[in-house]
Amino acid sequence: MQAIYAFQQEGPESINAGEKQLIVSLDKLYELYIYQLSLIIELSDFARRRIEENRLKQLPTPEDLNPSLRFIQNRFIQQLENNRDYLKRYTAYKINWVDEEEMIRKFYNLMREDEGYISYMKKPEVTYADDKQVVEMVVLRLFSESDHLRSYFDERSIYWTEDFDTAIMMVDKTIKGYKVSSDEFTSLPTLLKDENQSEGSEDMQFVRHLYRRTLINSDEFNKVISERASNWDLERIAVMDTILLKMAINELIEFPSIPIKVTLNEYIELSKEYSSPKSKIFINGVLDKLITEYKEQGIIKKSGRGLME
Repeated sequence: MQAIYAFQQEGPESINAGEKQLIVSLDKLYELYIYQLSLIIELSDFARRRIEENRLKQLPTPEDLNPSLRFIQNRFIQQLENNRDYLKRYTAYKINWVDEEEMIRKFYNLMREDEGYISYMKKPEVTYADDKQVVEMVVLRLFSESDHLRSYFDERSIYWTEDFDTAIMMVDKTIKGYKVSSDEFTSLPTLLKDENQSEGSEDMQFVRHLYRRTLINSDEFNKVISERASNWDLERIAVMDTILLKMAINELIEFPSIPIKVTLNEYIELSKEYSSPKSKIFINGVLDKLITEYKEQGIIKKSGRGLME
């Protein structure tokens, strides 16, 4: 959706160039995901350094001499920092937080003040689920709410401006998916669920086809939308609404394995997130009309049981 919007706003010179940028943006999203994973480990390393510094004070307190090691011995974080897949990507991306110690310090102080962290540190004993839960708290309550962290990533790559929240969701999914039995050979989730298949990724084929065919058929889809948008001049319809409708029409016609309901629900949800408050009603209305017409005309052809519902 974002790639199609960029193309229509005087972006890449050709569909081919735009498609290449789209693929690069997917690669950069995964890099952002690894960066955010590495920040969890960096926070643990900072906590470890603070403990060591406090022990070396001239007048250390009893707490300085006998600190709780619970967070720096967090089992999920230890699994992550020993994970071979993570270490390979961390090295490849040349990640380094050395110049961001002040930001890490702020996260550390915020974490120590959080009720969830305080409760975690005070428990007589903690389970593996507790270890994962406190890391999830750090990601969802500290990282995701940090304007400073968003700005940091915005400055590092133009591709990361819109991908921050998606990468946070990927990190959260990784935390939830880890088990106490996960070891150093456990693979991190891939961006595309089938990208390691030897015959090529069906997901990537979907990405390329949806992007390319939506743009190629753009003028034709404009006419389709205009004819069914009662009392609406095409020029008055929000740009994002027309893009979402074109993508939905393309998906309905050209992807026989995707159920009609899935397409309808997906684009309504996208309209809630990226367009105007009334967009979901407009998009739902236009697609309802089209689906009824296309079914009657045999234009929609689905290749599985129940996909036409």
